[in-house]
Amino acid sequence: MNADEIYPWFLQSSGVCTDTRKIEKSNLFFALKGANFNGNQYAEHAIEKGAIAAIVDEKNYENKEKNIFYVQDTLHSLQELATYHRKNLNIPIIALTGSNGKTTTKELLAKCLEKKYDVSFTQGNLNNHIGVPLTLLSIHQNHEIAVIEMGANHTNEIAALCEIARPDFGYITNFGKAHLEGFGGIEGVIQAKTELYSYLLENNKIAFVNADDAIQTEKTKSIKNVSFGFNHLADYNFKRNSQEGMAAIIYDNHQIASNLSGLYNENNLAAAVSIALYFDVGIHDIQDAILHYFPKINRSQEIIRSGQKILLDAYNANPSSMEAALHNFNELDGSKTVILGDMFELGELSAQEHHDIAKLASTLNFERIYLIGKEFMQIKLVHPCLFQFPTKEVFMEFVDDEPISTDRILIKGSRGMALEGLVEMI
Repeated sequence: MNADEIYPWFLQSSGVCTDTRKIEKSNLFFALKGANFNGNQYAEHAIEKGAIAAIVDEKNYENKEKNIFYVQDTLHSLQELATYHRKNLNIPIIALTGSNGKTTTKELLAKCLEKKYDVSFTQGNLNNHIGVPLTLLSIHQNHEIAVIEMGANHTNEIAALCEIARPDFGYITNFGKAHLEGFGGIEGVIQAKTELYSYLLENNKIAFVNADDAIQTEKTKSIKNVSFGFNHLADYNFKRNSQEGMAAIIYDNHQIASNLSGLYNENNLAAAVSIALYFDVGIHDIQDAILHYFPKINRSQEIIRSGQKILLDAYNANPSSMEAALHNFNELDGSKTVILGDMFELGELSAQEHHDIAKLASTLNFERIYLIGKEFMQIKLVHPCLFQFPTKEVFMEFVDDEPISTDRILIKGSRGMALEGLVEMI
């Protein structure tokens, strides 16, 4: 079966599912395969649970009488179906990518756009070669605009996602030191992320550009673009107005306050506001949307326990976001402790990047610096306020004997470190 043959089944379905544990009545099931699972084995189970049809890529699982149909590659078929569906959607699609801040920007933008439109946007972190097709296939005929987050850890991935989603607009938050193992360095990051720009240029589409980012400005010279900025003249001009570590900006004498900790979120606010304004959302609606947006758990989340303010940013980490978080935390009032966990996917640059972050932390105004993980344990850096622990469990034993008494605590590390578990112990 090809996409145009599967599409009628999709239109009859209640949505696409790739996990039989989450099957709902009349779902269209795609039997994907991974290193430790083979979805083909569950095709009949999906039908039994109420799926309208199932798509498999192993011939022996095909059973047309039960609406189980064979294709050569279920993942490719899923992607083709998503593109086929996208071609039938007459709505603007905005693609977001970048090293840091793309999920926060996506959430902020969606909240703003919802003030005027029926918006479809990426849920959670469904931003890869499977997540983007699933997001596209969740767009229904009542939706008026869509915001699609695109993630990548190798070159050519953003280009492939653009061919699937075919965005009309694109925004790259920044170019930072993320997934260096896959990209091979910052130049690889720039090359991979700007695949979005290449698509926009080739298809005569529009880029949203941070005018204060020299790389974005240079890379979009030949592309139709809409700009925003704090320090450079742009289509939308902003002033910074953050106070006590909470991000806030001013546009045309309108203050836009947020519940986001971290001055680095000012750019995310400005991007969301600019794009919403471009789509004719009123400034008062934008103010209200952002004021009532609260960051997802573990993302720039402020928690107050026994008088201490804990800034929990344990959803993800890379050298660029670590550096920004440390500088921001350093600017806050009161005594401060930082707890940092290993950063993943840095490849051969890992040792140097972890050393650089530890060295930076040691130069800032922190009472204690706690480093957790195998990578941070390898650092040879002598500093009276710096302590290293091989695991989270060893650190928790230490804190049980020596409780943290500072006014503020920053907790940041890669998702795999699961540092959010430290909050209750602290």
